[in-house]
Amino acid sequence: MRFALSPEQLDFGTSVRKLLDAGRTPAAVRAWAAGDPRPGRSLIRQLAGAGVLGLAVEESNGGIGADPIDLVVAFLEIGRAAAPGPLVETAAAIPALLQALPNAALATRWLPGFADGAALGTVAFASPDQDAVALDADTAEVVLIADGDQLSTAHRTGLVRSVDPARRLFAVASDDVVATGEQVSEAIAVAFDTGALAAAAQLLGAGRALLDAATGYAKQRKQFGKPIGEFQAVKQKLADVLIGLDLAEPLLFRAALTMAEPTRSRDVSAAVVACGDAAYQAARAALQVHGAIGYTAEYDLSLWLTKVTALRSAWGSPDLHRSRIARALRDETVRDRGLRGAV
Repeated sequence: MRFALSPEQLDFGTSVRKLLDAGRTPAAVRAWAAGDPRPGRSLIRQLAGAGVLGLAVEESNGGIGADPIDLVVAFLEIGRAAAPGPLVETAAAIPALLQALPNAALATRWLPGFADGAALGTVAFASPDQDAVALDADTAEVVLIADGDQLSTAHRTGLVRSVDPARRLFAVASDDVVATGEQVSEAIAVAFDTGALAAAAQLLGAGRALLDAATGYAKQRKQFGKPIGEFQAVKQKLADVLIGLDLAEPLLFRAALTMAEPTRSRDVSAAVVACGDAAYQAARAALQVHGAIGYTAEYDLSLWLTKVTALRSAWGSPDLHRSRIARALRDETVRDRGLRGAV
């Protein structure tokens, strides 16, 4: 099957890119990292005005009710710009979670504010082996913990150091249980996969930005009297990055197309692994091309380097996603063998 974005989707991506380019995003990222969310909140409200925060929110809850592909298009540009804030949580994970609950009261209560940019939300997915940690719990108006078959409101208890200063992580503890039961567990699974899909798109967008930065710098930086981009070794390194990003993109779009299919988790994990690996390769190449200046916090490249490093494991480690892929493929093999044996 041949897949291509529609002209409307391409135009939407272009408009989001222009908005972020005009919004002095690097300055907003640095302010966010320093504890001043005002420039970032202004940028987020502009994204909401463009419809980005309402893409996954149903029309009945004040959103657009768009397809997952549209969400991916938006987060590719968010990743390309390294925009700050709990955007994955507010625009993807929490809408998917609340709208999958049997009781629509929470969605009706919170999602209209998310869609119009008046409020932000964040969610921690608890696990037995570590504390619940939520992104930007000091800024978000809604803080949730998703734990097994239980959803609770929460409060922050302490700052957790992140490799990306603009990803302000906080340990959180439960307050009130707002939903529980088997359907809540299923809703949490959908929310995790939706958040992981958006994070994969962010990674791919960041990888594209890093490749652009490295290519531009390779044309300017000179050694032995000529731009380093003319050296075969540099050309090959950047070509390898481009190939990795291009190969990851179809897996990302496939995951978006199969969000309502039984293969959802497998396809999302494949996208996360491919986009994470491609973005990491882009980060390494960009750093090598830039040399020592790439390490400095004052240079904008660092914003993307730390973002990629943090995002690569923010929604499950590469090992976790590879194990999900392997488990899904094993189960499919067992099922196919059983079907053949029954014939």
